Amino acid sequence: MDSTDVAACWEANAEIWTQHARAGYDLYRDALNTPVFLANLPDITGLSGLDIGCGEGSNTRKLAEAGGRMIGVDIAPTFIRHAQEMEAAAPLGIDYRFGDGTALPFPDAQFDFATAFMSLMDMPAQDKALAEAARVLKRGGFLQFSILHPCFAPPYRKVLRDDDGNIRAIEVGRYFDGVDGEIETWRFGAAPVAIKASVEPFRVPRFHRTLSEWVAMIVAAGLTIEHMAEPHVDAETAKAVPYLADTHIVPLFLHIRARKGAAA
Repeated sequence: MDSTDVAACWEANAEIWTQHARAGYDLYRDALNTPVFLANLPDITGLSGLDIGCGEGSNTRKLAEAGGRMIGVDIAPTFIRHAQEMEAAAPLGIDYRFGDGTALPFPDAQFDFATAFMSLMDMPAQDKALAEAARVLKRGGFLQFSILHPCFAPPYRKVLRDDDGNIRAIEVGRYFDGVDGEIETWRFGAAPVAIKASVEPFRVPRFHRTLSEWVAMIVAAGLTIEHMAEPHVDAETAKAVPYLADTHIVPLFLHIRARKGAAA
């Protein structure tokens, strides 16, 4: 599977994905993943930033609200259209463009920082995507990205519960499988049953890499890891918001920040 195939999948997902995400059904993103990502982001006030795989622009807008001068790129035209429409309705100075993360349409050393919220894992050549992110960063700039946790969300993952229905463990497998474009079908689990039943499931191409492979690709891109995070909820939140309770057992996401050399 190449970038053209991946783009076709995401373009097919984009309309309903945007509707459901903006309706609040992406609870993992809104209640856990994005807040932790932003809490760990360095000060970006006045910095030029690139959001790679920006989707419909929700997180790009949060970066702009935090002071970044943002450009967002995505491979699905419908996502870009929705992002541009939101920008037109409530301007934050964001420039949204069509673009492939493995071949970014920007010159070398243009940006102070780059972000990629849950997008690099869906690209067919993560090594190229990381190299491209490094290429467009200024020396001393950083890339911060989030992905499904390679160790705890590999191609096989099952939630195990006790007799009372409480989550007791996460069963994982196929960690060492080289998965390149295997299609997963799913819906936002937090959506009401009737809403989920009214639409076809999303078709998402999966490109799984082990943790050591991710580290090796980051190093090969000339980046140095300076921060990692594994977002999770505490016991109280797990009880109050059962939908997120699996992240109290093991992390579902991995965040990494890596920097391009040192400032000259």
